[in-house]
Amino acid sequence: MHRLVPLLVAPVLALAGPAAAPAVSDSDLQVVRLDPDPVAPGGTTTVHAFVANGGPERTASAFTVLVDLPAGFTAEGPYFPSSCTASAAGRRVSCTFPAGLPPLRSATALVPVRADAHLPRGLTSSGQVRVVGADDHDPANNLTPFALRVS
Repeated sequence: MHRLVPLLVAPVLALAGPAAAPAVSDSDLQVVRLDPDPVAPGGTTTVHAFVANGGPERTASAFTVLVDLPAGFTAEGPYFPSSCTASAAGRRVSCTFPAGLPPLRSATALVPVRADAHLPRGLTSSGQVRVVGADDHDPANNLTPFALRVS
């Protein structure tokens, strides 16, 4: 009986083997610049973090969209998608999207932003949107600024 145990365990160990690496596609994630609507001091506007897949393949891995806000502006949920989370200071929002974005399609994170009540009218500040993903083969188009205007 003791001789059968090693024989039964050996095939199970062989099946477990090393973990397979996640698949990576030939996709080109790129951030498209969209400036939010102007905002009054103390008011809110929404950053549309727009990411497109230039292809030629569907993304095989999840990707993350990061929205960085300048001083005087704070992210204020709820966010879309629900996977978005803000840093403790509210100046960076990170949104994770699942694998499967088809070529020539887009994904958008919506990040409501509150302007500090003491910001002067006429102020323009720059934030940025960045996308990070294992599938992306062209980092040159993964970051773009956006302008937040206080009106």
